[in-house]
Amino acid sequence: MSPNWRANVLEADLRRMFGVADCAGVRHMDLDIHVAPEDCDPGMIVLWRCGLPVGHLLRGSDGQCRATPVAAARDSRPTSPVLDLPSASVVICTRDRPNELRRCLASLPQQSLPPTEIIVVDNASKGDETRQVVLAAGAIYLREDRPGLDIARNRGAQRASSAIVAYTDDDVLLHPQWLERLVAAFDSRSVGAVTGLVLPAEIATEAQRHFETFWSFGQGYTPQTFRADDFAARKHEVFPSWKIGAGASMAFRREVFDRAGMFDERLDVGQAGCSGDSEYWYRLLANGYDCRYEPASVAFHFHRRTMESLAKQIYFYMRGHSAALLVQHERTGVRANLAQAFKRMPLWYLGRVRRRLLGRSVAEDRFLWQEIAGYVSGLLFYLRARRG
Repeated sequence: MSPNWRANVLEADLRRMFGVADCAGVRHMDLDIHVAPEDCDPGMIVLWRCGLPVGHLLRGSDGQCRATPVAAARDSRPTSPVLDLPSASVVICTRDRPNELRRCLASLPQQSLPPTEIIVVDNASKGDETRQVVLAAGAIYLREDRPGLDIARNRGAQRASSAIVAYTDDDVLLHPQWLERLVAAFDSRSVGAVTGLVLPAEIATEAQRHFETFWSFGQGYTPQTFRADDFAARKHEVFPSWKIGAGASMAFRREVFDRAGMFDERLDVGQAGCSGDSEYWYRLLANGYDCRYEPASVAFHFHRRTMESLAKQIYFYMRGHSAALLVQHERTGVRANLAQAFKRMPLWYLGRVRRRLLGRSVAEDRFLWQEIAGYVSGLLFYLRARRG
């Protein structure tokens, strides 16, 4: 397989590349060949240059066209030869989604940096189909009967044998250089975690459009390094660790689990609901590790298709977020987390409620009540689950 990004992403259709037929609403345009459009089409246009993603245009759920600033082009060649990169294990945590898992696993054999091992943690699936999918793909199958994404993540990390432990989700497709670019970003011993760019695989429904408009996983097209020194200098503020990336595409040095501990099992899906990833990045910064966002590493995520499932997802996002603020204070002693949880966030929601009651509601407030209910629920969850 050629490692050339343009051949793999722009000249070959994603449907053929991944063997799926439901990547509707997202187009990819090569700016080395075409001029960027001045307006959006009905969905989303991802812009590429020199083989790397550099921006996008999105027709938002409010009807407005949103265009990101086009990032400066970078050399698309790897920073290090593939053979010089450290070994990497890939961990996928899943529960009762064998079809999505099968699709995700099918994109891993195409990786330009082959993973040393692929570990699938079955987090209490009801039937045997998940195990059959894993074995058919030649991956390592682990069963974890305690429900909770962070519980499953910890089980995968404990089993992984490589220097780098990379995580993705079962509802994700991986670009052929996803792992190579993720691992290559560990170019300094100070870097403890790296995240990648997560783009939508499709925008086929209004729920998917709303999510990408207001809750997108993507953090832009410019690499960023979040430094432990900056974190230490801003302890009077809440460090926005949620801006580091998304759990659907992240990797860690194996050694950080020994120094900083494992994922907090009170957080994320199956427990508080979310933010197990951002709390861990926060903890790494507090322990002296830098975290890096590398948008050259690309994954494609299938967002929730229905408004009902999106409403539930947003509820648990905010439930996990508020619980994570209190976990961050518990683990690091940074009191700014308490001010954020009990003062700044409630005031922010109060302002949004007032705006809505005055008839000035905006599209972003569509799930405002779910957000507030989830946020309050997260505080109560922590108080029930905190350590004695």
